[in-house]
Amino acid sequence: MAREKGLSEKVGHDSAGTGNWHAGEPPDARMIAHAKERGYDLRDLRARSFNPEKDFQNFDLILTMDDSNFMNVCSFATAKEHLEKVKRMTSYCKIHDVDVVPDPYHQGFDGFELVLDILEDACEQLLQEIKAKV
Repeated sequence: MAREKGLSEKVGHDSAGTGNWHAGEPPDARMIAHAKERGYDLRDLRARSFNPEKDFQNFDLILTMDDSNFMNVCSFATAKEHLEKVKRMTSYCKIHDVDVVPDPYHQGFDGFELVLDILEDACEQLLQEIKAKV
């Protein structure tokens, strides 16, 4: 989406979890398949753990998917400017009225599609905001 909006050279991104139980593993095969249907290639991604020291330093914005992630990331903050970087991904949604991005693991086909719908909604709005600032 960043590439489509001409932002790929100006916007970097990464993904990390607040736990390390899947570190080094690829995304769920079902998510890879659903994402591929929408034109996203997730095959080369590998899970990593959030690194407070590096991630608060290297990123302007830290987006969380659910309440647990939000509270965990906030608990890692050691400065006010760290907390100001932490936002809920769903706060950018305009179409979906949701507070969290649900875990699709036990939700079947519809769960993975819903997660992608929510993330596309949030990313559309987020990228519009970023484009207005750069």
